[in-house]
Amino acid sequence: MQVDDKNYSHILLPKDAEEFKKMLKEIAGNTMDLNITDLLVSGHRCVFVAAEGMISTEALSLLVFRPLMEFDTGGVATADEVYTFLTAQSIMTIDRQEVTTFGELFTQLFSGFAIIFIDQKTTAVSLGIQGYEKRGVESPTSGSNIYGAQDGFIEALRTNVSLVRRRIKSPKLKFELMQVGKTSKTDIVVAYISDKADKKIVNEVKRRLKSITLDTVFSSGYIEPFLESGRKTLFSSVNTTDRPDSFCIKLNEGKVGVLIDGTPFALIVPTIFMEAFRTVDDYTSRRFYVTYIRLIKYLSFFLAISLPGIYVAVASYHPEMLSHRLLLNLLAAEEATPYSVTAEALIITVMYEIMREAGIRLPKAVGGAVSIVGALIIGDAAVTSSLISAPLLIIIGLTATASFVIPSLNQQTSVLRFVYIIVGGAFGLFGISILSVAVIASTCELTSFTVPYTAPITPVTKSALRDVFSRSSFKRLQRTSSTVEDLNGTDL
Repeated sequence: MQVDDKNYSHILLPKDAEEFKKMLKEIAGNTMDLNITDLLVSGHRCVFVAAEGMISTEALSLLVFRPLMEFDTGGVATADEVYTFLTAQSIMTIDRQEVTTFGELFTQLFSGFAIIFIDQKTTAVSLGIQGYEKRGVESPTSGSNIYGAQDGFIEALRTNVSLVRRRIKSPKLKFELMQVGKTSKTDIVVAYISDKADKKIVNEVKRRLKSITLDTVFSSGYIEPFLESGRKTLFSSVNTTDRPDSFCIKLNEGKVGVLIDGTPFALIVPTIFMEAFRTVDDYTSRRFYVTYIRLIKYLSFFLAISLPGIYVAVASYHPEMLSHRLLLNLLAAEEATPYSVTAEALIITVMYEIMREAGIRLPKAVGGAVSIVGALIIGDAAVTSSLISAPLLIIIGLTATASFVIPSLNQQTSVLRFVYIIVGGAFGLFGISILSVAVIASTCELTSFTVPYTAPITPVTKSALRDVFSRSSFKRLQRTSSTVEDLNGTDL
């Protein structure tokens, strides 16, 4: 039978070993990482297939080859006897499955399974003896903490599942495996707690994932657009984390998580705006300090997006708002520069974004050079040569520092900061007010799986306000359990 890479998925395995090997090589195209070995198991012919670098050679020798070589029926075994030994009479590996089509075979093969084909049987046996190289569990990169856990997700899906299961030892925690990507066939896992998550949300997440027809899926960014609300807005209705402890907290709130093989970042839906201002340390610190830090975070977000725009608007259109001494200092600084306040703000903002992006993309060994260049060129030379005024440089520096406080909203703050500068320079504080109303209105309109993005502020849910601007004591939190279903405005 002539086969190719487009029609092999549903082709049944043949009975003859030679035909099996021939079809296997035709589909795989003689790829160098495909190992095919003939075996005699108690005198009966079998074919062993594995992908190089995907299996553990030690487990292969001890758990597979040794039992096969020791299997003896006192004569030449039949195909049924070998098949029964592999599927019922031996304990080679816990993860053992039956394969009937070439589509199933290659999916299992390139997921780290070893395939044993038995001559005269149309069903092969796959044995899970994965042993591919992977990064060890390390500290998460998306956000540091002081008292929280120091382990983070890695690229191996089953390791990430174990990190979650170790924290939630309840049988109500469910993991459902599926594949996305017509070519990559990437494994993804939908995680939820059955008595916490609403069935409508779980079913809708699975429906959207199954509707993905991309050829390849290599990171969470491929899947995120399919889980968003569909409205064009700056803010994302899908949360991303590489922290197992944060992931478990969200599951306990009735949310659904998606783990993707090959990436250390998991997706969580539905999400709300206020979650960007919560950290794991909020649940290990004293209540008064949590309240103080959260107010600092809200202030930092306001400064990060609007401070340069407000400065440009006031300096250009509303100088009467400044004190006499401050106005004189500002006038002296701006007279020495060749550009308008708006142009200065735009130039230095673009320069900052360039240096920030360069610092992220450069190798760590030379990444520090960006800070040196920034300090010398912008911090000293630009001011000394009167290209940029010192007050504006201070404003942009404060804004940049404030944006680091909420790293999960960095993309939104970068764009909004630029827009606020343009609007402030064109229309003054009136334009800033109109833009703020537009941003708030579009944010309030956003929903995530029918959950209002701005809940529990609008619409107000009194019971959920205990973990917004402050955090209630754990003695109070233990009395009631709150999930996303309990938020007002939620259609669940």
